[in-house]
Parts: sequence; C-alpha cells; structure tokens
Amino acid sequence: MIVIAGPASNGIGFRLSKILKAEYTRAVTKFFPDGETYVKIEGEIEGRDAVIVQSLYPPQDRHYLQLLFMIDTVRDLGAKSIVAVVPYMAYARQDKRFLPGEAISIKTILKGIEHAGAEYLITVDIHNEKSLEEWLNIKYVNLSAAPILAKYFERRMRNPLILAPDRGALNRAREAADVLNCEYDFLEKYRDRNTGEVTIKPKKLKVKGKDVLIIDDVISTGGTVVLATKELLRLNADKVYIACTHPLFAGNSYEKVLSSGVEEIVATDTIPSPVSYVSVAPLIAEYLKNILK
Repeated sequence: MIVIAGPASNGIGFRLSKILKAEYTRAVTKFFPDGETYVKIEGEIEGRDAVIVQSLYPPQDRHYLQLLFMIDTVRDLGAKSIVAVVPYMAYARQDKRFLPGEAISIKTILKGIEHAGAEYLITVDIHNEKSLEEWLNIKYVNLSAAPILAKYFERRMRNPLILAPDRGALNRAREAADVLNCEYDFLEKYRDRNTGEVTIKPKKLKVKGKDVLIIDDVISTGGTVVLATKELLRLNADKVYIACTHPLFAGNSYEKVLSSGVEEIVATDTIPSPVSYVSVAPLIAEYLKNILK
C-alpha cells in the first residue's frame, strides 16, 4: 500500500501512513504562469494499492482538479486498486435542484471522481449521504465523526444535552449522545433559499442548568450556531459548546461564533482551522484496514 497525499490533505495522509505503516508520498503540484495546474506522483505505484488523500476545502475547484489529476495518473501508472479519501466533500449541499435551472453540483463532482478512475470513495460526514447512493456506481463509505467529536467532550461537560441544528442531523446527535450517555434533541431551523438567511423557530427545550453541545456537519457562515447559542443561553442553558466536522468558517464567521457566548468550539482536521483538534485519520485508517487486507 502507498498513501499519496495531495496538497489539501492537511496532514491526514501522513497520519494515515503512520497508523497503517504504509509508504507515504506527496503529490508534487505547481502552477504554470497561465494558472494551469501541474501534478506529478512520485514513488513506485505499479501493482500497489494506492490511497489518495485530498480534501476539497477552498479553493475547492483547484483542489478538485488536483484530485482528478492524481486519480487518473495513478490509474495510468498501473495501481492495483485506487481508493480516493476525500474527508471534506465540496459542493455536497447542492444535492438537488432547489430552484429551476440550477446545476446539481454534487452529481458532477462525484461522477468526475468515478470517471477519473477511483474504485472506492471514502468521505466523512458528507452533507447528504443519499448523494453517494444516487450518483455513484463504485464502492463508497461515508464515515461519521460524531462519536470522536463527542469523545473530546467526555470530561469537559456536566449534565450534557446534545442538539442537532435541524431534524435532518438528528442521527448525528444520537451518535454523540450514545457516547456521552445523555439525551438529544433538535432545533427547528428554516433557511430562505433565495437569501440564505437562517431563522431558528422557538421550541420548548429543557436546557436550564445543562451543558449543551450543538453538533453539525459544516459551519460556514456560522449563522445557525450563533442564533442557536443565543437562544439556548436565553433559555438558561449553563454552557453551550459547538462541535462540527468541517470548519469552513467563511469570512469572519469564526470570530462571530466566538463572540456569541459559546464556551468552546471544536472541529476535526478535514479542513485546517484554529479549532481542528480532532483528527479523522484513525477513523479512516480503521476502515482502510478492512477493505485493503
């Protein structure tokens, strides 16, 4: 086995190689004066299981193109098998046509990975797992980071309650609650598809005196967690913690979330951020051990 880290691996590729005791190499990338991308794979590839690690955080388009180049090159070099590890899958929120004429972006992204030559795709907390089922004809798995995020808070919270930001994320909250052995619930959220504005609908929640953990897949603008934090503190929650898998933090959203009254923010390393304390590498490595025996 050889682990090939792309420029957007964020150290996950290296950590995987150490856990798996596999050879490690980095894809050589550069940009020509006209802006075009150059990719070169170093190391012996022929006849080996190749694990390509590349997250799709900003600049998403550039990182995606690098991923396709890496997959296609490894296929040309005669890899025995190709596993694409994409910890953060960009464009996943555009998983259907919300308004007439819109592109279904994730469909195009997934089809590209498959057609480039990946035989197995590993993602972590993709926005909608059904996208993988609907658009892929290769093997795939979507791993959940909720348990490892919850584990981080095991000794940090008293009288915990886990909240999902909406009903769709309730399963994530349940997984975290199983680790912390506590109750879980969800918030009523509404997002305007034209303006992107988020509102939190009032809901009866028994949060008084509790440490509340809001767990989500992505924090981008931070609007949802800011509103939720303020509402929970208004309802006399003792402390509010935030955990997310993918800390995008667009613009000044990180500072905005920090100033909302939250006790602590924690994320995984699928995207580099000031709070990427929890690595998904052990989670991914455990799965790779099973499929590349």
